[in-house]
Amino acid sequence: MATDQHRDTPLVLTTDQADGRIREILLNNHPKRNCLNIPMCEAIEQAMVAAVDDGARVVLLHGDGTVFSAGADLSGDVYADGFYETLLHMLGTIQTLPIPVIAWVNGPAIGAGTQLAMACDLRVVDDTATFRVPIVDVAIALDEVTIRTLEHLVDGSIARQMLFTGAELSAADAERSGFAVRTGGFDAALELANLVAAKAPLTLRHLKYEFAHSSHRPYDGATRWQAAQAAWHSADAQESRAARSGKRAPRFTGR
Repeated sequence: MATDQHRDTPLVLTTDQADGRIREILLNNHPKRNCLNIPMCEAIEQAMVAAVDDGARVVLLHGDGTVFSAGADLSGDVYADGFYETLLHMLGTIQTLPIPVIAWVNGPAIGAGTQLAMACDLRVVDDTATFRVPIVDVAIALDEVTIRTLEHLVDGSIARQMLFTGAELSAADAERSGFAVRTGGFDAALELANLVAAKAPLTLRHLKYEFAHSSHRPYDGATRWQAAQAAWHSADAQESRAARSGKRAPRFTGR
């Protein structure tokens, strides 16, 4: 697991839930408010890829302590060569990961922290969560995908207010706008992760490929078609029919 050169402890910690079907990824730098720098972005990306390699069906991402992520490290890394490219690559990996990623936003998500939450597929927000993208206060620019995604998730008027003025989006407004699927603590996020982890993995993969159309690295048509066909002709599709006949819950294996 990646570590910062100034730290002896890993930048992210991982734990398995539900017999390995859920990979919990914890941002592990609360003293610096889980800020994002190049090593942290690389650690998050490595943990996401490892979750897929290890057979997890869902990732549950959250921050340590009382902050989800205070965003880019304003002590210097935000201006470092390669930081924004590394950030966008990490966000693109989350958006195109073949399994769903759920964020439990356990506190403030600022700037790139909001971008990180946005890259996830579903968001559960603690009542202490807030979202803010104060680029107008630090004189930097956002990429087109982030702007379009925020506009889509919270509607154009709210997105413009957040970006033009640096306005904050509260947990209640995040749920009201649809940006968050629910408010609640870690147990609520874990409950949602368990629900998703019980669904058909190949269908979830196809959905991820289709939803990635607005990501930094969208899938091509042939890849999306192959993923759809894999779901249609899977053993899980047969298991679904057998479960309906037997009046029982299906047991999906991802084959």
